[in-house]
Amino acid sequence: MSKKFPKPLKKSAVLVQDSNIHGRGVFASQDLEKGTCIIEYKGERISWKKALERHPHDPEQPNHTFYFSLSNAKVIDGKVNGNDAKWINHSCAPNCIANEFKDHKGRLRVFLFSRKNIKIGDELFYDYSLEIEGKKTKALKKDYQCRCGKKKCRGTMLSK
Repeated sequence: MSKKFPKPLKKSAVLVQDSNIHGRGVFASQDLEKGTCIIEYKGERISWKKALERHPHDPEQPNHTFYFSLSNAKVIDGKVNGNDAKWINHSCAPNCIANEFKDHKGRLRVFLFSRKNIKIGDELFYDYSLEIEGKKTKALKKDYQCRCGKKKCRGTMLSK
């Protein structure tokens, strides 16, 4: 975690629209230089116990949530009071990275930064690296199948 607290761009830096990868996606509405703080991942902060009680958000897509796991064992639920960041899709070759920072009250917050220069109209991605307890079986990897289509796609949104 960096000590310098980030200042994300204005909301107008991104646009939510249909994605060729999966459902909705977030796209750059302006050129973004490498290292730009683009957006904060917002939502209700809850315990994992409460997150599991809410699961699934959509019974027809039980493995689709807007949860962002924090290093302090809490979760940001982007479905409740969330923002456009909840629509950023996964990629095994992402153009963004998510980083945690502590604010002046000591609360963990997550911001997404560009890993490289991003052109207007490009979809934004970060690597979800989902952590699931237990063995990573073929069935589990299929449940969390990656659709990024990148040359070095690992085939799953689960962590390596």
